[in-house]
Amino acid sequence: MSIAADLIKSPSISVADEDLRHSLRNPGEAGSIHSWEIVTSVDGPGSRLTIFLAGCPLRCLYCHNPDTWQMRRGERHTLDDVMAKVRRYAPVLKATGGGVTLSGGEPLLQAQFVESIFAECKKLGLHTALDTSGFLGGRASNRLLNDTDLVLLDVKSGLPDVYRKATGRPLQPTLDFGRRLAAQNKKIWARFVLVPGLTDGEDNVEAVAEYIASLDTVERVEVLPFHQMGKDKWAELDEAYALADTEPPSDELLARVRAQFSRRGLTVF
Repeated sequence: MSIAADLIKSPSISVADEDLRHSLRNPGEAGSIHSWEIVTSVDGPGSRLTIFLAGCPLRCLYCHNPDTWQMRRGERHTLDDVMAKVRRYAPVLKATGGGVTLSGGEPLLQAQFVESIFAECKKLGLHTALDTSGFLGGRASNRLLNDTDLVLLDVKSGLPDVYRKATGRPLQPTLDFGRRLAAQNKKIWARFVLVPGLTDGEDNVEAVAEYIASLDTVERVEVLPFHQMGKDKWAELDEAYALADTEPPSDELLARVRAQFSRRGLTVF
């Protein structure tokens, strides 16, 4: 199913669809940014300036930043604004082997803006990382990917029905994007959020592990335990939170899931 067709069949997330239609008109010289953060060895190697772009077409039941869903909740920044901040931190980023990570929300909702930022970052000799669900991977131009050193690919589920339940969207675009990245020899750090009662089924995890193992350029898999740190944000936004009573995964469950990935020869964190 194409993304366009999926938009028609998903009226329950019409705000996300409107953001997607609006972003198609984004010329790349400005965009909507939710926040900025300096992190170390989390969103890529070394110290990172992580820029969270506003807007996301997915509605993950376990999202801990629902305040990034809508582009209107961000602030408009020009490319010059962004690069002024990047240049300010460039010396320390280079010194630690780090760089710039574009996250979200979903950064590929503003693909032209991402392309412009990464092009300027490469002129500065900075490492670039793209943190994405892959759902909008078809919007990433080859130029954008050429300027991307690392993709943090969030494979939310391996079975289409589980993916649809967890995100409200189809799985196939993520699978297609991951294969495209591997074909272009792009380094991938795969991520999987382990949610008890939602994504933890053995068959679902096995499907994720099988898919990730099929991508030759995956360097590591990060199994991220579900947590409740974003619960209050759902309440503040008056959004129904289906996982209010879900507990974080037990040590035993984490061990089982990590073992499923390890058996595929994957390096697991």
